[in-house]
Amino acid sequence: MRDVLRWLLGLVMVSVGILHFTADDLFVQIVPPHFPSPYVLVWLSGLIEALLGVALQLPVTRRRAGFGLVALYVAVFPANVYMTLANVQLHGLPSYLAQPSPLALWLRLPFQLVFIAWALWVSGIWRKPEAS
Repeated sequence: MRDVLRWLLGLVMVSVGILHFTADDLFVQIVPPHFPSPYVLVWLSGLIEALLGVALQLPVTRRRAGFGLVALYVAVFPANVYMTLANVQLHGLPSYLAQPSPLALWLRLPFQLVFIAWALWVSGIWRKPEAS
């Protein structure tokens, strides 16, 4: 099960990382306005997401990728908070996607903890204690 969830998280991270380049205008809208160079931040975070998604699959880099993903989830949290508190409405969203509701935005915040736990578990950082 851990292997399947590791591959799934890796696929999600690579896919979202690619979206940071192909739909960068959407991601820039959720960068808090006081942050410098929003496009650079979006591209950098996308590159890091994709690289960590791949690194998570390799045994030699798996643990470091897990720590990197936790750091990434913490680093992007201010954008999620900004999007929620400012109730950012995304311009340029494809017509088949609805604007996220305020409830969905609020629920997304604690969901970051799920991603952190997921990364810790599939990277082997968070292990079940061994029976003695």
